[in-house]
Amino acid sequence: MIKILRFVACLIVTTAIGQTNPEMKVKHTIETFFEGFHKGDTTLMKSVLADKVVLQTAFKNKEGKDQLVSEDLSKLISAIGNRPEDQKWNEKLLSYNIQVDGNMANAWTPYEFWFNGNFSHCGVNSFQLFNDNGTWKIIYLIDTRRREGCQN
Repeated sequence: MIKILRFVACLIVTTAIGQTNPEMKVKHTIETFFEGFHKGDTTLMKSVLADKVVLQTAFKNKEGKDQLVSEDLSKLISAIGNRPEDQKWNEKLLSYNIQVDGNMANAWTPYEFWFNGNFSHCGVNSFQLFNDNGTWKIIYLIDTRRREGCQN
């Protein structure tokens, strides 16, 4: 009887661990993006990006005026791929707020950005993702950037 109970318990645990909810898959997609970002591995980054990605940054310029800048994905990929080895970029995600509805997801991730071990800025990333037949892909990324009001 004990063997049967152990088998059933093992089966339940294995099944529970094997199942991942959509939020976990979205989080894994974002973690994969940043793993590539930190390692300078643009192939890994591209594995979680859609063919066409919208990239934008919202910030205040030196005069205090709100700015919205659109960026080209190829420039980001080039910057990551050609980053000098003596530069360490570390974007620390502080939390995740993920919402999923069918094949669309949004992830809100406050962050701190560190350059060569020194605090640079903070802000929030807002990711929009699409589930392309079982694979979550980043389709839109907008972030904010500021130096004041950070947690560091």
